[in-house]
This record gives sequence, structure tokens and C-alpha cells, in this order.
Amino acid sequence: MKRIFTLCIVLCTFIPGISQTDTTVANKAPEGDTIRIGGMIIIRKPGSKDREIVRDKEYKMRNRRGDKPSNLSTNWWIVDLGFSNYNDESDYTAAAADGFVAPGIGKDQLKLKSGKSRNVNLWFFMQKLNMVKHVVNLKYGMGLELNNYYFDNDNVVFAKNPTNISLGSTDYRKVKLAADYLTVPIMINFDFTPGRKKGFGISGGISAGYLYSARYKTKENGDVNKVKDDFDLERFKLSYIGEIALGPVRLYGSYAMKNMWEKSLDMTPYNFGFRLSNW
Repeated sequence: MKRIFTLCIVLCTFIPGISQTDTTVANKAPEGDTIRIGGMIIIRKPGSKDREIVRDKEYKMRNRRGDKPSNLSTNWWIVDLGFSNYNDESDYTAAAADGFVAPGIGKDQLKLKSGKSRNVNLWFFMQKLNMVKHVVNLKYGMGLELNNYYFDNDNVVFAKNPTNISLGSTDYRKVKLAADYLTVPIMINFDFTPGRKKGFGISGGISAGYLYSARYKTKENGDVNKVKDDFDLERFKLSYIGEIALGPVRLYGSYAMKNMWEKSLDMTPYNFGFRLSNW
């Protein structure tokens, strides 16, 4: 019993000492205080009663990930406005012997009005697929290629079944041959300023077109006459194509790989002009 009483006295003496030591440590003044209030930070340095107020400035790094071009981008409803023409290497003597052209028809008679003959292309879409760091890309699409060949000679006449080209007695106000193709272009694109919407670059490749409509059209005194036929034009058209991007200005061009006619005449068509496109 005496031992238990003695142990209790020792414990009672020791515990307050520990508590006093812990309280002293807990109540010891910190070396420095920092208080944050809104956009301000109040700092009291160790050993000083003065407080320094610092305005907090937050800097956020721009998320450049969002600026990175997509690996696959699509451009809808692109329009080309340009000119159509052809390189005429026909043997008109042989063509007349075949009955394809009438006597007296030659290169001069089928010469085009260069500033009048138009090319309008309407591309449903074009896509650009990243191949090498957005510098080398694959471009492809689908659309309509519309060619209007206006003849300088105003009395050119096209007859069908069989096709025959001759000179009539009437001088029309307008004479043209229209050839429209459903075309698929494929190009390798080199973008020298990747990430920029109106950058600098070049593209080159080939296109494959299918003749879905052709017609001969004349206009005189407000009267319009149309004759729809393929006139022995080649159904398929393969062309070399190219594009140059100069900031906001885009130029295009195409040159067919072969003759536009199935027989007799030898004319290689080409187009060039401006492209209205986002990239």
C-alpha cells in the first residue's frame, strides 16, 4: 500500500513538469508570421514588429497544346475561279478525213477566247492529313470541275450522232463547249508555316475526273440553244495539279495528262486561277 501511494506521488510530480515543458514550447513565439488576405500577403520577419505587405501576382502559362494543329483538318465548300484553255496539237487533215471536222476547220477556227473561257471548281470538301510534323501533309477531296470553252470564231457548230464540227452561216453572240467533271484530287502538301491559317506552302499531285455532263451552247438575240451530248470527249480525265499558298492568296493550276477527245483531235486542256480556301 505504501508503495502504491509513493508511486502516485511521483507520477503527480512528474506529469505537471512535462505539461509545463510542452506549454512553453507551444507558446513559444514563431520566428515569422505570414497571413494571406485575398490578393495580399502580410509577412512579419523574425525579431521584427514591422509587417511587410506584398501583393500576390499569379502568372498562368498559356496552354500551347490548344494551338497545336489537328492531325486531320477539313475544309468545306472551296471555290476556284480561273481560266480554261487547251494546247492544240491536232492533225486537222486527218480529222477531216475521219469526218470529225468539216473542211476548212483548223487550229485558227477552234481557237479560244483566252480571257473569256472560264474554269469554276466547287470542291465539296478537302482534308489535310498530317504526315511529318504538320510540314508534310496529304491533301485530298472531291468536287465538281466546270470548264467553259468559248470559241473566238462565232460561227462554230457542233453536231452529234456522229460528232461533226463545222462552220455555220450564223455569227452567234456566244459559242461555247462546256465539259463538267466529278473530280477527286490527291496532293502532297508542304506547309512552311504549320499552325498558321494563312501561311505559306506548296502542293502537288494528280486528279482523276469523270465527265458527267457536256453541252454545246449558242446565244443570239436573247435566244439560247443547247445541245447536250458528250461529243466524243474522253469520259475520264487525269491531270497533274498544283497549288501555291502565299498568305491570304492561293493559286491553283492543272494540266491534263492526255488528249480531251476520244478520237481525231488532239487537245490537252489546262486550268489556272485563284482558290478561295481557308488553308
